[in-house]
Amino acid sequence: MNERILIADDHYVVRAGTALVLESVYPKTNIDFAENYDQVKEHISNHDYDLLLLDTDMPGTQYKKMVSELKGIQKNLKILVFSGHGKDVAIQYIREGAEGYLNKQSSKEEIREAVKSVIQKGYYYPSELIGLIVQNKKGNPVEKLSTREYEIFQLLAKGSGNLEIGNKLDIQMSTVSTYKKRIFKKLNVSNIAELIKVYETMH
Repeated sequence: MNERILIADDHYVVRAGTALVLESVYPKTNIDFAENYDQVKEHISNHDYDLLLLDTDMPGTQYKKMVSELKGIQKNLKILVFSGHGKDVAIQYIREGAEGYLNKQSSKEEIREAVKSVIQKGYYYPSELIGLIVQNKKGNPVEKLSTREYEIFQLLAKGSGNLEIGNKLDIQMSTVSTYKKRIFKKLNVSNIAELIKVYETMH
């Protein structure tokens, strides 16, 4: 295995420890490191990586937006989110397109398994997440929304009009209308009243 892996985390101990675990399984792997989000973008722009282990809380982080932004730079990049946060956060990153989620409390075996799974199968979802992912896909239409659609959905539900949303998010009114149609279709609603009902069932 001559894969190239980028470990992005602002803690030296985490970077070094994870690299040791990976090198023990894949001695020929090329491992690079990034301490903040700007370094991640720089590395991704200059090299092709088979896998990125991405910390969600390092300096400069854009949280969920990082997934689409990094995949915009490198289309086939596989992202394994490496976080101390729980399942709710994991689901959000997976919804944005991350190939997997690994908790920082994971054992050496779990780290090895996750990396192997993402590289070989293209995904890694811990067993406790599988049920949630399926449940969210079936039972919660809001999970289908992208980050920007979700943002507009919330504003619509709270009573903002197209012009107000456009000003707030600095986008054209026509763009808001396009998003609104898309949101209605994804949520299977035909008016704001129904949209508000969907919003209320979540809170």
